[in-house]
Amino acid sequence: VGRPRLTRPKTSLLTDASGLESVAPLLHSGEETPDPIPTTTRGTIPAWINGSFLRNGPGKFEFGEDRYNHWFDGMALMHRFHICEGSVTYSSRFLRSDSYNLNSERNRIVVSEFGTVAMPDPCKNFFARFLSRFQIPQPTDNANVNFVKYKGDYYVSTETNFMRRVDPQTLETKEKVDWSQYVAVNSATAHPHYDREGATYNMGNSYGRDGFFYTIIRIPPAEEAAAKEDSADLSGAEVICSIPAAESRKPSYYHSFVMSENYIVFVEQPIKLNVLKFMLYKIMGESFQKILSWEPQYGTVFHLVDRHTGQESKVKYRTAPMFTLHQINAYEDNGFLVMDMCCGDDGDVIGEFTLENLRRESGDDLDKFYNSLCRNLPRRYVLPLNVDEQAPLDQNLVMLQNCKATAKRTNSGEVYMTHEELHNDELLQYGGLEFPQINYDKYNGRPYRYFYACGFGHVFADSLLKMDVHTKELKVWRYPGLFPSEPVFVASPDAAEEDDGVVLSVIITPRKVI
Repeated sequence: VGRPRLTRPKTSLLTDASGLESVAPLLHSGEETPDPIPTTTRGTIPAWINGSFLRNGPGKFEFGEDRYNHWFDGMALMHRFHICEGSVTYSSRFLRSDSYNLNSERNRIVVSEFGTVAMPDPCKNFFARFLSRFQIPQPTDNANVNFVKYKGDYYVSTETNFMRRVDPQTLETKEKVDWSQYVAVNSATAHPHYDREGATYNMGNSYGRDGFFYTIIRIPPAEEAAAKEDSADLSGAEVICSIPAAESRKPSYYHSFVMSENYIVFVEQPIKLNVLKFMLYKIMGESFQKILSWEPQYGTVFHLVDRHTGQESKVKYRTAPMFTLHQINAYEDNGFLVMDMCCGDDGDVIGEFTLENLRRESGDDLDKFYNSLCRNLPRRYVLPLNVDEQAPLDQNLVMLQNCKATAKRTNSGEVYMTHEELHNDELLQYGGLEFPQINYDKYNGRPYRYFYACGFGHVFADSLLKMDVHTKELKVWRYPGLFPSEPVFVASPDAAEEDDGVVLSVIITPRKVI
């Protein structure tokens, strides 16, 4: 898997870490707990919190003598924290995906994942093993990224064309769902958006003779009068817009997208997928991770699409090369679209999260690895929505009060943007942030003030942050040896303020005693 690069583009005020604690104990296979067990509660859980807190992520990193290479490769382990009247029970199950079942049956890695290529069956003769490299590999259904909802049903998802429906009470695995059976896509993200009418939006890829396209998908709400059957239902799904890739042989990788009340924005960033290598990666014996490359010469393009009509703006909004995995929020304000997102300046960072790197023991090697990583920081971009030939050239079109982001028309049909840093220097001591969440039900696609995120003063998140985007002030939860998961905000039933509620996060530790 190679050694990490030891340089990074960084803000000068980001300080290097030393003496980091090893998190290797957190990167070993876990055991499932299918029957709910009681937990010990410290403090008081508000009586109004009743329901299940569902989490998903990698939980098994080997089969037999075979080992996975990358953190993203681990088999999906689903977790359920059921909260009722101040008490919590815990249960977990491995997703019984085809990938998990095949690997288990043969006691080796049979299905390739993001950073690991499945090797030919050693029991076959040489000729059969050779020919197996020329077979088209099936995408994994190891849906270890997220829990999502479509028409009221729960699914776990990854970034291929497969999802798995699951029972949110028992965590039992149900049927495999293939996006390509409903719409013309070859894959879809694990981060859909939901509108207030009950429809769900997602993005996927499609490629064929006509080239490579980024597709926006709409799944309608469930029909209220229809009898609910115990089966997956994505009926009515449709592609509302197809955006051609700027380079059909080098389309961009993306993890999520932007949605406001009236618009969807696709970020075409310079993390490139080499299509030729993708077609040949099994023959070459290289993992999917190896066919992605950071190519900043392409810059970044924001594609603006009307969410209701599916029409893409003729204006191309460009900015300097950057990469983003997760958006914070987006909203419209007096003819402008304000987009907040977590951004970095070096897209190679995705490939660095190998298990070899993450399992380093405390010492210089672990410190050097962490200090080599790009840190993501919150940024604000502002797109002027009404740009025509009358708009002046090379003048800032952003007229919002107290906004430092700029947008200048550079020529016919193009606008170049610079961002505003959505933080002050205090955030830098927490290593930047990722996994942002907001009060989604009330404020997604609307003007907002607060978001919650994980601070990254370590290779794993080691703090929880609350950011005020008006003042750029932080509130921080941090405790040595504790590593939190993505925060989830739950509003109180009678909330009068945006931040009236609680934040839920799963905390793990490599220590035996805290």
